[in-house]
Amino acid sequence: MDGMEVNLSRAIDFFYPSSSSLELVYFEAIANAIDAGANNIQISIAVDSYSKPESLTIVISDNGVGFTNDRYRKFTKLLETEEEDHKGLGRLVFLKYFKEVYIESIFEKQIRKFTFKKNFEKNNFTLSPAPDATYTGSRLAFSGYLKKKLYSYDFLKPVSIRQSILYHFYPHLFSIVKAGKDLKIDLTLSTKEPNPEQGFYNDCQILIASQSVDLESRKFPAESLDLFDTIDIFYKIKQTNKESSLVTAICVDGRTIPIDIMSKESTPKGYEIVFLLYSSFFTGKTNPSREALTLDEQELKTVKNLFRKHATIILNEKIPSIQEENKHITESLNNNYPHLAGYFDEQSIGIIDRNKAIETAQRKFFQAQKEVLDAPNTISTEQYEKALNVSSRTLMEYILYRNVIIKNLKQIDKKNPEADIHDIIVPRKKVCGKAGFINDLYTNNAWLLDDKYMSYSTILSDLEMNKLMPYLALDGENVDDEKRPDIAIVFSNDFHNPVGQVEVQTKTDVVIVELKKLGLPLAKREEVVSQLKQRARKLAKYYPDKIQRIWFYGIVDIDAEFRIALKEENYTELFSAGSLFYKEHTVILDEDKNIRIPFGLYVLSFDAFLKDAESRNSTFLNVLKQGFLKGCNIPKACLLYTSPSPRDCS
Repeated sequence: MDGMEVNLSRAIDFFYPSSSSLELVYFEAIANAIDAGANNIQISIAVDSYSKPESLTIVISDNGVGFTNDRYRKFTKLLETEEEDHKGLGRLVFLKYFKEVYIESIFEKQIRKFTFKKNFEKNNFTLSPAPDATYTGSRLAFSGYLKKKLYSYDFLKPVSIRQSILYHFYPHLFSIVKAGKDLKIDLTLSTKEPNPEQGFYNDCQILIASQSVDLESRKFPAESLDLFDTIDIFYKIKQTNKESSLVTAICVDGRTIPIDIMSKESTPKGYEIVFLLYSSFFTGKTNPSREALTLDEQELKTVKNLFRKHATIILNEKIPSIQEENKHITESLNNNYPHLAGYFDEQSIGIIDRNKAIETAQRKFFQAQKEVLDAPNTISTEQYEKALNVSSRTLMEYILYRNVIIKNLKQIDKKNPEADIHDIIVPRKKVCGKAGFINDLYTNNAWLLDDKYMSYSTILSDLEMNKLMPYLALDGENVDDEKRPDIAIVFSNDFHNPVGQVEVQTKTDVVIVELKKLGLPLAKREEVVSQLKQRARKLAKYYPDKIQRIWFYGIVDIDAEFRIALKEENYTELFSAGSLFYKEHTVILDEDKNIRIPFGLYVLSFDAFLKDAESRNSTFLNVLKQGFLKGCNIPKACLLYTSPSPRDCS
């Protein structure tokens, strides 16, 4: 068969997906020229206009040995290579972007001419003598651009292409210079419709290897990859008056593959930085187009960690100021995320993106949590200490979450409806039960009122009184009341009865909370007191047999006018960071028998509600934070405790 024994169209789409870029055409042609021993390469780009992609033509010439019989034979056979670092597929990228490539090549006083296209046949070429030829080399003329657009000016601009070539071929260029040789690449652009704003105009750039690569080297052991392997890092850290630049890549199979080990945002200002990682471990471990590594997830993670570790060591040596800057960043992270203190990789802080540093530390913390949870029933002293550490960090994480809730409350003003306050405390229509305490921990914020209210049996948010009754152990009670308390919190003693003993009647404690939006007129704010009194009359008839204690809270905007009104009603002002008033009220259950039930009613300002919660949380936050920041010497126990539980449990 004269043609290639492969469907070229399918092969092109398979090996070069849509994510490929036009730059690969330059890279492949340059790689072939270097393989052919060229030391001079010329790339000429011509296009009428950026908006006319069909007019694009590219000519790439070199002074290599040319398409000798042996090299031509290899060209006609896909996937046939003698070198481990070659894939035998690179030329397919030419037909990904162009309809055809016309090739002229002078070698051994002969000239070979042929056209490479999708219906290419290996015997379809001409070969004629060139007795007067004083040089060898190849000329590739690309025509018939196949895409609907050019996608980026950078693919045509000599200054951008030069940078891409330098980056991509650093290993080759470095090897050439180390061997005492040199390589020159000329790049020219010709266009009829320039666009100076995009840096798109007639231009010429030159890349000379000996003037472009100047790298130092370090050798490190790589035990985590291969017991018998080492890695070499070639690097350049040079001050520059130009914009800071960063190159971090793995050199494999004659190409440079970018690898993200450092954040460009974290690149030290005023420096040109290059890190290239060499190791025989990577040989052959690239995809067919040599654009990406074929390492598994764990191998890639190990490579990144190794590369980052040693690159950081070099950076700290060459730029001492980095260590001081990293110290400040570490302090900031530990202060803002104290529960992760000790999990931050201090070597990489400032090198990797801040969010990445937090994510990595969080992942380590989760792993530590998992190990504690998976531990056997009988644990060692070391495991016990770790469990204490992890549990304290988990507590810190929860306290930090509380801090976020407080910040959200601080954003509430007169423009916000009552519902906004309500949903932050406990989302409307939600029922929280003791059995689902952990699941509800980050939606139920009854702690804002007082931490003791987190020992609830049930919380009902914006549900009718008749739906409250079943939670008060009032089975079978028919209560015709559709009025809704904003928040109802129920506490049950839940006595455990030994077998054979008479069941003890469960008694409950109840907290009722009413909310009012900010900025209401006085008459509307005074309604909170009457509403709570109505709730008291409804519930008091169950006192003391079924309900043993009731607390009532009204959260409302308290200004000077309302303060006077409360004092006129003989409310007592209590200690608070805001305005907090209390009064003992009485409910008359039976006028004839003169049965009177006392109950307490608290009226507090939104300011008091917010600041008191913030003050309590800040105390826990500061205690835990200091523990972590002092070398993670975690207290053996951390208790959230403010006052006796409504259930008076020991």
